[in-house]
Amino acid sequence: MKENIFDVLIFLFENYLDDDIELLPDSEGIKTELLQAGFGSSEVNSAFNWLQTLTEQSDIIPSITSVFRIFSVAEEKKLDIECRDFLLFLEHNGILTDLTREIVIDRAMALDNETLTIEELKWTILMVLLSQSDDDIAFSRMEDIVYDLTPALLH
Repeated sequence: MKENIFDVLIFLFENYLDDDIELLPDSEGIKTELLQAGFGSSEVNSAFNWLQTLTEQSDIIPSITSVFRIFSVAEEKKLDIECRDFLLFLEHNGILTDLTREIVIDRAMALDNETLTIEELKWTILMVLLSQSDDDIAFSRMEDIVYDLTPALLH
């Protein structure tokens, strides 16, 4: 089974995180379940490191509120124009703040994928919003987009 970190993260989200189960305290039991489910230990450990770093991201406080975001060359390589436009769309519509946008970009860059698809980016955004417990409305709106319960682009 060829899995990557992202597959482990989606599995964790769908089976553990979405049920508001505290993931990190019983990580050994969950890791064992993931290994039994067929995920590789390297991917499982990397996914847990990714989640641990995500929980630490809430301490970041932006120094200024940005009017627009200029993406670095590395970010442009990983996030194609569709992904970058989607991030800006979500920020413009109040689903992402400048802080959550930066956390999403940081977590996207931490994934081992060379490039991210729009679907992978949507899942990453959903996981970031879940970790930011102060905005349930943004999480709910993003969850609807991920599960195709509402169109992503409203005219």
